[in-house]
Amino acid sequence: MRENLKTNRRWQISVGLLGVLFILVIITSIYGFFKPLPDGVSYEGETHTVDDVEFLRDVTYHEDGESYQEQMIFDRMIELIDEAEDFVVLDMFLFNKQYDQSMDFPGLSEKIVDALVEKRKENEDIEIIVITDRINTFYGSYSTDILTTLENHDISVLFSNMKPLRDSNPVYSGFYRIFLQWFGTEGTGWLPNPFSPDAPDVTARSYLELINFKANHRKTLITENQGMVTSGNVHDASGYHSNIGFVFEGEILEDMLETEQTVAEMSGADEALFSSLEPEPTSTEEGDYSIQLLTEGKIEKHVLQEIDQAKKGKTVTLGAFYLSDRDVIESLLQASNRGVVVNVLLDANKDAFGREKNGIPNRPVAYELVSKSEGDINVRWYRTDGEQFHTKMVYIENEREDVLIGGSSNFTKRNMGDFNLETDVKIKASSETEVMREVDQYFERLWTNEDHRYTDDYETYVDESRFRYLLYRFQEWSGISSF
Repeated sequence: MRENLKTNRRWQISVGLLGVLFILVIITSIYGFFKPLPDGVSYEGETHTVDDVEFLRDVTYHEDGESYQEQMIFDRMIELIDEAEDFVVLDMFLFNKQYDQSMDFPGLSEKIVDALVEKRKENEDIEIIVITDRINTFYGSYSTDILTTLENHDISVLFSNMKPLRDSNPVYSGFYRIFLQWFGTEGTGWLPNPFSPDAPDVTARSYLELINFKANHRKTLITENQGMVTSGNVHDASGYHSNIGFVFEGEILEDMLETEQTVAEMSGADEALFSSLEPEPTSTEEGDYSIQLLTEGKIEKHVLQEIDQAKKGKTVTLGAFYLSDRDVIESLLQASNRGVVVNVLLDANKDAFGREKNGIPNRPVAYELVSKSEGDINVRWYRTDGEQFHTKMVYIENEREDVLIGGSSNFTKRNMGDFNLETDVKIKASSETEVMREVDQYFERLWTNEDHRYTDDYETYVDESRFRYLLYRFQEWSGISSF
């Protein structure tokens, strides 16, 4: 009898402890999903007037079994670094040269490193700061030659601390915060590196951190003279991706510095690191372009606002590597119902650094857009062969002035919902201005296959699978996904 009582007592204690731990995980998950954002995150800058904006694009296309590239973005980035005299601040999600060595990619990361190191050698007083995501060392499993070279030349390298931000995968992250984060990620690796079989092995604890699925996904460059916001990574294996970017000057550079200082201080930097960084003064009271810096959730706010304001007969054109955000999808459908012409140019989500993907989320989303609009929404697929259509931009043609929003942010809940760190720029101007003409011509060229075959018809990758649609909806809702 006593033994039975002891057994029951132990069972009750065990169940009670498990219940307490379960409640702690639930509370941690809920808090991690809804917790207050750090000051300076989800930033909506002032609207500034500037004389000039540059539109940059990298375009890859394929003909007769050969691949061809037209590239502007990183050549221009090197020029901006070369022209800097006071400071360079580079915030880049992917900054590494790790890939399967059986494949051939351009040495993009070393070109940028060489430019930064050369700048340091010629100017000992210039402040150079590089902010990047911990994915580049696979969350501390190893060090990389690229980043170590920068540090060895007295260049500040900061790895973004993402813990203060909300958790995009709350079901897992609550468990991770309670039980796993305390063990760290460093140590002798024994699992294969997802970047490359030729890269160092990684620890199991690094994979456990990866599953939190949040990152500093920004891609920006700031000097005292100009700023750049782009969709492209300084990553060799991304060197053939099709991307876009913008270069500009003026008071918006102060906004960029403010947003990067937030990330730097969140990641352990002394506030004095940015104290001496001052852009060159400009006196532009009149100009052709209105420009505004947006980060994180404010990107979604403005994307929805501009699509919702589009009038009947006008055109919304969206180019995206990932489109899955429910609010954006509903906004596009409503615009189409109002008589707005909606054109969507998507990556087919079939290629990822030598691996084949299953088409989620873009193919199920494309089917939803076409079917629910009864064919009124137009969808085309960018033709890729190992690389990606990595553009992230929406262009709205209006009566008085056109609007475009582009940069690092995919059109997904994770990118636009205050989980990742993201930076986009919003530009308003007459359709007759150079940038708006260039963006219009960019989309027209790709959409109509003007001089080469860039895109395929919607029917090429149409996916009516109910299972994959429900899988996409679950992944977008839960955060248990890589998009």
